Amino acid sequence: ESMGAGDAIDSIDRLGLFTGQALSNIVWSYATMKERHSKLFLKVANYVLSLANLDKFRAQTLSNIVWAYASVDFTHPLLFKRVADYIVSLEDLSEFRAQHLSNIPWAYATVKESYPKLFEKIA
Repeated sequence: ESMGAGDAIDSIDRLGLFTGQALSNIVWSYATMKERHSKLFLKVANYVLSLANLDKFRAQTLSNIVWAYASVDFTHPLLFKRVADYIVSLEDLSEFRAQHLSNIPWAYATVKESYPKLFEKIA
């Protein structure tokens, strides 16, 4: 039996070889296909949590990640908290487009993760 792309990525020990954009594209692609590859999603979430900061993650990257997790109903409260805390810490949200600012709260509502400070920041 051949190994699928999710299995291949899941087997990589160092996700640091991927950019944040590449990781978000991967989980976004799976979510768009309605494929919930639990091992892959868990590995990506844990990798994001292991980073010292999310400064290299652009607005679209953050939006795509939380959208993907919510779209396949993959709840990871620590990942959602980390992303929310990072967005709240930003001085301004000028990099965020309207689509990002709507997808992010949709994702949090979908997985039933409430972060009032995030919603206030976006509003």
